[in-house]
Amino acid sequence: MESFVTPERAEKLRRAIERKQPTLTIVLENVHDPHNVSAVLRSCDAVGVVEVYLIYNGRQKFPDLGEKSSASAKKWIDIHQFTNPEACFAALRESGYAIFTTHMASNAVSLYNLDLTGRVALVFGNEHSGVSDEALALADGNFLIPQVGMIQSLNISVACAVSLFEASRQRWQAGMYDTPQFSPEKFEAKFLDWQMR
Repeated sequence: MESFVTPERAEKLRRAIERKQPTLTIVLENVHDPHNVSAVLRSCDAVGVVEVYLIYNGRQKFPDLGEKSSASAKKWIDIHQFTNPEACFAALRESGYAIFTTHMASNAVSLYNLDLTGRVALVFGNEHSGVSDEALALADGNFLIPQVGMIQSLNISVACAVSLFEASRQRWQAGMYDTPQFSPEKFEAKFLDWQMR
């Protein structure tokens, strides 16, 4: 199957791939509102996240993400689906990720004290109960977003956006957007793949 891509489009694709951050990923656990998932995908695309991991147990279904609600962000992000944290985290660790859950535990560190320039996965739980006990037990640590208000909570998509843009800030400072993080072979493979999307 061939796809014609104009030179301008090809250049735009290459520029986007050059700034992709394959060492940063997001995990969503049982987030059931498709609008929240779609908003997360848009934020992921904005900062260069390549892959997103979705965990849904038997009581939750994988969300139906329409093109309109996701603003086509899902087109540019590879989504991996799992039915439990153990399998998801095993796949992440096989790829070398450190895993941090969002949870207000006594050992939680501030988002702004996390080094987000390494290979890191940030885990966000659902809108009502947060991350599961299983995910908390399997994670490498917990973090929270410092807040001074009375409610002390953010919408899942907002919390994810805040965290992603802090990661983006750290990565800009470290020069990680200035040099492609893909190997030449993976870069060309991604470029060919994107031309077909």
